[in-house]
Amino acid sequence: MWKRNKKSYLAMRREFEDEAAELIGSDLRDLGFAANKLAKNAVKLAAVSGAGVIVLESIASIAAIYLLILDRTNWNTNILTSLLIPYIFFSLPSWIFGFFRGDVGKWIALIAVVLRLFFPRRFPEWLELPAALILLVVVAPGLFASTVRNNAVGVIICLAIACYLLQEHIRASGGFRNSFTKPHGISNTLGIILLLVYPIWTLVLYIL
Repeated sequence: MWKRNKKSYLAMRREFEDEAAELIGSDLRDLGFAANKLAKNAVKLAAVSGAGVIVLESIASIAAIYLLILDRTNWNTNILTSLLIPYIFFSLPSWIFGFFRGDVGKWIALIAVVLRLFFPRRFPEWLELPAALILLVVVAPGLFASTVRNNAVGVIICLAIACYLLQEHIRASGGFRNSFTKPHGISNTLGIILLLVYPIWTLVLYIL
């Protein structure tokens, strides 16, 4: 009798423990699902908010302008740095893009064209790419200035440009290690890596 009661007690206890473990496991799975959903929503909210987008676009644009400055000073490689112009075009924060697309940009473009046509000797070489950027912003049709700039196509173009510049810089430096150890190498490499931040993060948001 006592043995039978003991076996019954052990069976009930085991059954109770199994049920408790199953309930705990179910609660943990629900908690993990809720935490994962909360994290995704938080990431989306932080990134798609006005401040988040402006920060990402600003980092990308500043990095591209930084590389343009290096190209005119001490970054003497054979990579196609003129690709930084369309990158800046697609990554400029909207309020800056709108400012230069207005009358201010038109006046700057007009003065640059007049100087380049009638006073070429007074038009410094280092101004050619910035002037080309302003001209591109002013004359770009709405398809590029509004539609492409504000969807995944523009982001993919930025990502392609950043990847191309990175691999060309590594090749020109003689390898990945040399790109960090050569004079000015680490600053150039970090600048190009920063170009990847905006398009990669934005594409992740599109996927999520």
